[in-house]
Amino acid sequence: MGILDRFRKGKSRIPNKKQAPQVLFNKVQDYQGRSNRKYKDYAKEGYQENAICYKCVSMIANNASAVKIDVYSGDKKLDNHPLIALLRRPNPLQSGVEYFHSLISYLLISGNSYMLRDKETTAPTELYLLRPDRIEIKAGTSMIPNSYCYKINNKVISEYPVDKLTGQSQLKHIKLWNPLDDFYGLSPIMAGAYNIDQHNLAGLHNVGLLKNGCTPSAMLKFQPKDETGMTASLTDDQRAQVLDDLEYRFKGSSNSGRPMLLEGDFDYVQMGLNPKDMDFLELMNMSAREIALCFGVPAQLVGIADQTYANVAEARLSLYEETIIPLLDRLESDLNEWLAPLYEGDLYVKYDIDSIPAMAEKRRKVYENVSQGVDKGIITRNEAREKLGLEAIDGGDTLLVPSNLFPIGEVDMQIDAQDNAKPVDAEGNEKYEEQFESAYGEKAMLEQDVYDNEKEAKARAKEIGCIGTHTMQKDGKTVYMPCFSHAEYDKLVAESEKALDDLDLTATEGMKKEARRGLDWRKKFNRGGTLIGVARANQIVSGERMSPSTVLRMFSFFSRHEVDKQGQGFKPSQKGYPSAGRIAWALWGGDSGFSWSRQKRNQIMAERE
Repeated sequence: MGILDRFRKGKSRIPNKKQAPQVLFNKVQDYQGRSNRKYKDYAKEGYQENAICYKCVSMIANNASAVKIDVYSGDKKLDNHPLIALLRRPNPLQSGVEYFHSLISYLLISGNSYMLRDKETTAPTELYLLRPDRIEIKAGTSMIPNSYCYKINNKVISEYPVDKLTGQSQLKHIKLWNPLDDFYGLSPIMAGAYNIDQHNLAGLHNVGLLKNGCTPSAMLKFQPKDETGMTASLTDDQRAQVLDDLEYRFKGSSNSGRPMLLEGDFDYVQMGLNPKDMDFLELMNMSAREIALCFGVPAQLVGIADQTYANVAEARLSLYEETIIPLLDRLESDLNEWLAPLYEGDLYVKYDIDSIPAMAEKRRKVYENVSQGVDKGIITRNEAREKLGLEAIDGGDTLLVPSNLFPIGEVDMQIDAQDNAKPVDAEGNEKYEEQFESAYGEKAMLEQDVYDNEKEAKARAKEIGCIGTHTMQKDGKTVYMPCFSHAEYDKLVAESEKALDDLDLTATEGMKKEARRGLDWRKKFNRGGTLIGVARANQIVSGERMSPSTVLRMFSFFSRHEVDKQGQGFKPSQKGYPSAGRIAWALWGGDSGFSWSRQKRNQIMAERE
């Protein structure tokens, strides 16, 4: 019996003309809950007995419950708060991940989930989930329920009233929208009931074929004749003997392909199905696609070949963007409406969408786009930071000149400052290292992890094996560095660098040639690159061994600025050669530096792993 058959059993499809409608504008009749029977059918035939449903529910619940949820007070993310502890361990029997996994699974299977807090009007210390089939909603004369009844074996265990003004209750009902029901949600399993029944029946058919050795049914024609030439019939005993013999000798997978020996007037007639009729694979795949569609899961992720997405990564991204993230937004809204207001302060919860690995590629593309927008003078740094979800910085509202990233309106001032204050050595040559130091403070800053916000510094701290952050002053503003102290940071960096001492990280002759060319061009044309680029060129020309962190920064520079090679004046045959971008490229070692930094980066990452 299929899911739909169970729904319809004992239920007339012809409406009772004498029965008054249940909904009249905003007034409803006494409502009898119907979730119990539905839930058991959903759970058994939809979830327990269908691999596609099981996979879809598990995939959504597993991935959604693994997303980190943070607690904020105003704009500040909290590290320690009773609400954080509650979400991490809602009750003694469940962790936060287990709790939300169950909540989402209930929601997908039945269309309803019910959260219960241990205190009605004060900050709770425990949260529980109630099985959907044990909840009966009691309706009154409005669209807001009177109460929620928790029943076991039709016996009311608890009843939770609903405030008619606010709609608030100690129990929180989360439901999927149902166009034909005012109180109970619509399960995706109901939407895919036809396909689930089809998939289950096709599977049972295949099981039956396997049990019978995949041998199609046949018939034996018996046409004996008596002495007079008239057709005779088998006796009951003869018929039973023939069937028993066939069952013993020829049925089953172990007897597949065994030849049949017939005697007398027996004629074996094959009743075989053609190969197309026997191939239920496409039928099951079609049903599986429709089931996955109802849950919002790309077919590729449940093992069904599909051309909708180019690869699994794209399919997984679609799962998050179209299904999981909207679901998390819904849960986030419900928690902020039902739970967070019970605590003092301006508290709210927020899922950390940026922590989702599947979204990393999309974030990278967004970062590249906004970075190019800043480099080309299209948007300001603060506009870019806003798109990335970062706080604004001082001086970040000015557009930058694409060539060397000086603030517009300050280009001439910067150039004049450089012309009028160029330190020289005893032979009259410019001392670019001192220019760098005078412009940016200590030279060592070039090699350090310095961030404008604490979040990025904390993430970097975790990568290098420490916790916390410390601050320092740079250009009159506070910046963040990983680790609780600078001493701890230096120690960890030194240890990491020491482990890579055997790597040859000295610049090649090709890199030195390009760096000298870049320095000469910059002197001649007074454009191209930044003072950091000049310092890097001097480092390359000197032939000193570079640190692993310097190599990683070189590769990062080349990766970001490879697009500059498409600009006017980058090639010798083009007008304006050498462009500012071409000069900056040379300062960092040119194409030789790009190739070298890529190779050395791969070696560094391999050693660290």
